[in-house]
Amino acid sequence: MTPDLISQRLKSLDDVLATTGLAERPLRSDFDLRPDGTRLPGVTARTLKPAAVLVPIVNRPTGPTVLLTQRTAHLKKHAGQISFPGGGVEAGDPHHVETALRETEEEIGLHRRHIKLLGRLSMYETSTAYGVTPVVGWVEPPFDLTIDRFEVDEVFETPLAFLLDRNNHVKEAAMRDGVKRWFYVMPYEGRRIWGATAGMLVNLADMLEGKTERS
Repeated sequence: MTPDLISQRLKSLDDVLATTGLAERPLRSDFDLRPDGTRLPGVTARTLKPAAVLVPIVNRPTGPTVLLTQRTAHLKKHAGQISFPGGGVEAGDPHHVETALRETEEEIGLHRRHIKLLGRLSMYETSTAYGVTPVVGWVEPPFDLTIDRFEVDEVFETPLAFLLDRNNHVKEAAMRDGVKRWFYVMPYEGRRIWGATAGMLVNLADMLEGKTERS
């Protein structure tokens, strides 16, 4: 899997660079796996809070990996969860790409000079009303990381081949607030990559296979 091939399959960054606004409807969401194809009760058309994450694909001699973070347990939101570096769009960010790069530098100290931007995935709507733009970058080692220990407990890498393997896209369900919710889980070496992060990785697999809409 080369950066040129990945770039050919992804959406262009042009529209993201042009505006911080959400120019498209979310093509992926936390509600995709509901068997009846509907959204959760009470969730209708709504204004999404703009956010962006970086999907960092690291060029390793044994094959590309994806760099992920595990958030600290004390955070009010998404405590202990596995995620991509990223966060909400701030007023000074000219576009979502800047948000993804800035948040990556702040959270794990990965400088943008190591990152070649390849494109983006479909916007992802979370159950917490964020519209997340995943920006995909190719990362060339060597690089140093400086982790913000308030937000990030650990940084680790998972083989891209594992994350793209359909056999590892496990569907699970759990009851929350009296509603059954479905989500993807990708168990890897004792870790649970799940929820929105796993959903975005499934989207990455789809797009690299040439699929633009979920099947």
